Amino acid sequence: MKTFNKNYIAICILSFIVSCKSQILPLNTILRNIPEGSYVKDLNHELDPYIGIYKSNFEGNEITLYITKQENKLEKSTGKTYYLDALSVKYIVKNSSGVILQDTQNYNVPNIELYSIATRPYENKVIFYYSGTNCGIGWGRIVLKKFNNNQMLWDYQPNSGALGNDCPANADKTVYLPETDNLLFTKQ
Repeated sequence: MKTFNKNYIAICILSFIVSCKSQILPLNTILRNIPEGSYVKDLNHELDPYIGIYKSNFEGNEITLYITKQENKLEKSTGKTYYLDALSVKYIVKNSSGVILQDTQNYNVPNIELYSIATRPYENKVIFYYSGTNCGIGWGRIVLKKFNNNQMLWDYQPNSGALGNDCPANADKTVYLPETDNLLFTKQ
């Protein structure tokens, strides 16, 4: 029993030492300058003004964005693993009859991600990575620009094609998010 307690205490101390060695860096640290296991933190609260529920209409569809801040999000990119504070976006797209076309807010759709990867505070912008819909169709970058305290502009130009070759023939390959620039969203 005493061996178990000593081993447990040793593991706890080692975990504490390792966690203390991880570095806290500000948002917008260049990827090549982020050491493995570091934490890219929103030290200046640059993400906070974007948090909330926003709505817009585009080509007869109503789009509702649910933007939250996620701290310590695990990020794996270009061979690195680190943590970052990010904005996470869930959304609902309804047609003009109120029929839900796509809902990532109420249904946990693990293959659709939309989260911030960088900010440009001097331009009032946040850049997002969008994984695309089924099979990665429509993946790309979305930019939100703060227009005023209650509104922001949406810019999205998707990349084409699927990310993988294993896309089922019956998969819904429609990109429901608005493919446009300067679409005005209003905070609710």
